[in-house]
Amino acid sequence: MNNISTTTLTMKREFDVKPEKVFDAWLNPVMMKKWFFTLEGTNKVAQNDRKVGGSWEIVDHRGGKDYRAIGEYLEINSPEKIVFTFKMPQFSELADTITVELKELGQGSEMTFTQLIHVENEEQWTDADIAKAVDEMRDGTEQGWNLMFMGLKELVETGKVSYQG
Repeated sequence: MNNISTTTLTMKREFDVKPEKVFDAWLNPVMMKKWFFTLEGTNKVAQNDRKVGGSWEIVDHRGGKDYRAIGEYLEINSPEKIVFTFKMPQFSELADTITVELKELGQGSEMTFTQLIHVENEEQWTDADIAKAVDEMRDGTEQGWNLMFMGLKELVETGKVSYQG
């Protein structure tokens, strides 16, 4: 029996800068540490090998704990598309797949973000329990990205991110 459910989260955001700038924010470690699962003040590690098959890693220190996010790049097509895996080993060995697609929109750009989220199911869960867990995971994930995307927008449009605690 397969004890994993999946759900897809899709979010769209517009930026007042060209796709190249947003694309760079996803792959440039100097920019990543300001918004991607971390903030400059709490970031311990922001490193990546920007090629297909290359890996990335972010370590954020919050509330006395280190949180580590890792993954691998599956596709890099500048400045239109990045596909990569994402996982936080301390919480789960399951890796989600994230696709970021960018297109030019007048003077700016539009980003379509899609995350295939995997949710581990407990043995005794009913279908209703599974649906609830999947919804909660998707909602929580969306909330997290929502905050990060506010930081991303600020970063690419103004060059800095104000603290979001």
